Amino acid sequence: MMNYDIVIVGGGPAGLSAAVAAKNSGCDSVLILERDSELGGILNQCIHNGFGLHTFKEELTGPEYADRYIRQAMDLKIEHKLNTMVMDISPDRVVTAMNRDDGMFRIQAKAVILAMGCRERPRGALNIPGYRPAGIFSAGTAQRLVNIEGYMPGKEVVILGSGDIGLIMARRMTLEGAKVKLVAELMPYSGGLKRNIVQCLDDFGIPLRLSHTVVDIEGKEHITAVTIAEVDENRRPIRGTEERYTCDTLLLSCGLIPENELSTSAGVELSPVTGGPKVNESLETSIPGVFACGNVLHVHDLVDYVSEEAKKAGETAAKFVSGQIAEDTGRTIALKAESGVRYTVPVTLSPERMDDNLVVRFRVGDVYKDSFVSVYFDDERVQHRKKRIMAPGEMEQVVLQKKQLAQYPALNTITVKIESE
Repeated sequence: MMNYDIVIVGGGPAGLSAAVAAKNSGCDSVLILERDSELGGILNQCIHNGFGLHTFKEELTGPEYADRYIRQAMDLKIEHKLNTMVMDISPDRVVTAMNRDDGMFRIQAKAVILAMGCRERPRGALNIPGYRPAGIFSAGTAQRLVNIEGYMPGKEVVILGSGDIGLIMARRMTLEGAKVKLVAELMPYSGGLKRNIVQCLDDFGIPLRLSHTVVDIEGKEHITAVTIAEVDENRRPIRGTEERYTCDTLLLSCGLIPENELSTSAGVELSPVTGGPKVNESLETSIPGVFACGNVLHVHDLVDYVSEEAKKAGETAAKFVSGQIAEDTGRTIALKAESGVRYTVPVTLSPERMDDNLVVRFRVGDVYKDSFVSVYFDDERVQHRKKRIMAPGEMEQVVLQKKQLAQYPALNTITVKIESE
């Protein structure tokens, strides 16, 4: 059995940032396990720009952003194994993996960082009637086909779901000569960033139909047309609102799910809202020494935030290995999401162990205009900040200060909520 201080599962932006941070924190024995044939993760197929404005203060494409971190990892001589599938993580941090060169092997790690990313919600979860013809792709699969494999999925396209990948693929398919007829979104709001709606749909005259969904797919061997309809407040199709569009391609961009089969088998406690692990202020899961960051923890809108979060996971994992993280003092404060806030990351914190400032990230469950983000320490409101607009597609955050928490020695619960006044 091999031994490493830190094993990182996933070599995408989260895994790379965590590895670099761990190495820079003085931990020499770091290993990245990546199932793909190269490092960089999903960024390798994201050839559009818009990455890196926060991290590098310049606009980069996905591969350029990934390359910055890959170069840092190479300069630090961080070990990595490609084409390697992790099969199991035990509660005592034994990682079982396999690849063609080593066969099945086991690693005893002092700390494990989960950085497996997320996957797209499949068609089977969407309950669309009709046959199963060729021509139906997830938006991410189509992105890989066009940007990496060099194949065009089709020429007449309908997109279901307004997640960021779907919006970006509406533009990409248009630039490659396809006719994107419309983007239909089940919810009354878009699931993507406002800038992507403007740059990918509005700039190309592609209509976005909110509160609409696909109710029928035509074609047995290959898709020939789809029918969309408006939905009511219960998301049920309204009779008489059907519209038929001929097409040879249907792209599905209906949300992302954290890739947490390994976390589940290891016994990590998951959040029912995010689908990712519940973590504390150190991004440590319910299993001591197992940390989580990036889209496996909760789905992010910007990769810059993934890198920032993963940097913290790498630093705290290195502290855990060296024994610098203080033992649990028994004082744990719960974070609660209420009144429009869907979840918070983290879900607990220890004031003694936290940094001077702790960023708490969350998403709202609806579109809110001219509302307030409020933070309560038990029943006392300590933050009240007005936001002109908040939407589910954009992540929000509040910052908690250690020195402020020190003034509340009997504090039990911190609540984040949306208020109208």
